[in-house]
Amino acid sequence: MKKLFISKKIKYDGSQLRPLFAYEDHKILGDSIVSWMGPCDITLEHMVDLEDKIENSKICGDEMLHFIIEIFGKDLTAGVALQRLFASIAKDSLESLTSQKLVREGDDIYSHDKKNKLSISIASRSAVSTMIHFAMNIVNKGTPVSTLSLQDLKVDPTMLAEQLMQSFTKEFESVITATKKVTPL
Repeated sequence: MKKLFISKKIKYDGSQLRPLFAYEDHKILGDSIVSWMGPCDITLEHMVDLEDKIENSKICGDEMLHFIIEIFGKDLTAGVALQRLFASIAKDSLESLTSQKLVREGDDIYSHDKKNKLSISIASRSAVSTMIHFAMNIVNKGTPVSTLSLQDLKVDPTMLAEQLMQSFTKEFESVITATKKVTPL
């Protein structure tokens, strides 16, 4: 799996969750994870979660740390499992960096009392790949719900992005290796 931190700020509007985004925009071909910082304002046109779309939910924030993961040859169930694995890795990493207790519920991370939401995420399937968007608030401004931010946790988003991409890549490659060393039943 290839990884890339994009230093340029990019506004996430949902259009980045498309097949071959990493290749088309950043020349990263194949299984990949890319990350960047920037605002978030997902338009209804690009909203993938039908529950949010039906409810006309506002999904936005003034500054977030974004990740797009693209995996080829896997179904949506595998994509959702990898999405939750990424959320678990993020939660564990943040807890070890801050000594603060966080809660993961499904693919989201919350404060210990579940009153403040740190992350947003979605997994979906395209004609050629399974894709995941995962983002964490860097600041609490511009969000429609009560949030927790990396600023609150005193965590450097660039350092965290690199750490999470490294940890996820290592775990993903370990999973793939595990599938290649067993005999069929």
